[in-house]
Amino acid sequence: MASVDMSIVNVALPAIERDFQVATSMTEWVVLAYLLPLAGLALPSGRWLDSVGRRPALGFSLTGFALASIAAGIAPSLAWLIGARLVQGTFGALLFSLVPALATAAVRPQARGRAMGLITTLGPLGLISGPGLRGRAMGLITTLGPLGLISGPGLGGMVVEVLGWPWIFFVNVPVSVLVMVVGVRMLAPDAPLRVPGRTWFAESALLSAAVAALLLALSFTASKGPAWMMLALLSPPLLLLWLRMPISGAVRELFRTPGEVGPHLALGSAATAIGVVFFITPYFMQREVGESVSVAGVTLLFFPAGMALMGPVGGVLGDWWGHRSTAVLGAVLFTGGLALLLPMDGSWGPADLAWRLFLAGCGNGLFNAPNMAMAMTNTPPHLLATTGSSTSLARTMGFAMGPALATLVWSLSDQPGGMRAAIILATAISALSAVALVCIRAAGKQTADTQNQRAVNDSMT
Repeated sequence: MASVDMSIVNVALPAIERDFQVATSMTEWVVLAYLLPLAGLALPSGRWLDSVGRRPALGFSLTGFALASIAAGIAPSLAWLIGARLVQGTFGALLFSLVPALATAAVRPQARGRAMGLITTLGPLGLISGPGLRGRAMGLITTLGPLGLISGPGLGGMVVEVLGWPWIFFVNVPVSVLVMVVGVRMLAPDAPLRVPGRTWFAESALLSAAVAALLLALSFTASKGPAWMMLALLSPPLLLLWLRMPISGAVRELFRTPGEVGPHLALGSAATAIGVVFFITPYFMQREVGESVSVAGVTLLFFPAGMALMGPVGGVLGDWWGHRSTAVLGAVLFTGGLALLLPMDGSWGPADLAWRLFLAGCGNGLFNAPNMAMAMTNTPPHLLATTGSSTSLARTMGFAMGPALATLVWSLSDQPGGMRAAIILATAISALSAVALVCIRAAGKQTADTQNQRAVNDSMT
């Protein structure tokens, strides 16, 4: 449910834009308002949830998520809707961090890796499955986890067509109630909730402000002029302040580990490219091709179909051929699929878009599993949870940056030309994922060789 809400509103944006009579650059904040707290709270939320009881935390998170969903559905204005989405994203961040902990506590130790692999991308399944199974385990993890996110537009298209856009939020209520009933029955009473400490709020504020400054700069530049890009200059100082805090030590250690930077950069680049495509394509299909919301949603489902098909293949191939080689192959195929979208011809039908999206989805599915396997395999054992949070943050930031960049590029040109420019941008960003894996490999190999030589010298001494 929390994953679907990251993208389900995409196909509804044209309808929301018409109902509220606002510009596209403002409508994109219906998406960004949900993603902003997911990014800002990705790291702090897990630490707070470790200090409170599981059952009250689940009830608190689900209640807040359901109430925020109702508020979004009844929104009388765009400002109200954006505010509701901010609250919804805050509770969504808690759910993303809470679910792995619930899975760990609910099953016996021997089955925890499998449980985590079924429901989240944050689990340590790759480590405990053994080197020979890591790719296949990550194939399961990275296929099932993002499918809720990628399938959102398809589900949203059908809901909007039949019931109207408010119902993409109302459907969260019965799901929340059902999960809450199960949680109350299955979870034992435990520690109560408590208010986080001041350090937690300081960390959350710094990270959220850094993300907000960047997204606001991109959004306002598109609608109000290039001077607003100066707002992005606030992000680096805020991140530096956070890096000086003791609680950021685990993240600093993680990115000093050889082989970690490349998979994170590749993951963020791929997610950004997907964010651009999934923001632009519904507008293109409804405005240029003249298709209905439901047809646009079903067409977008061909991307997750390709991803679901090739995700397990990527895991198996990574075990046999090598994780990095398989990930690079997937990134190249993903980039090729996006490049085939570049004409963005108004005479296209749904089938013309569908097979191109399917090819791109196959590439992304082939990329995800070995890329995640590399990140988890290179991680020191005591930093597994940090790697889970950091990869989730990289993916979330990518999906947040995608719509913002798409809107900015689109605003610089006319209707079809701007859409085409956005797809060109998505293709270039996707290519960066392959470049990151290849270039970081060379740097990582050089670092490892240097460390090995130092170890030999020390032993001789």
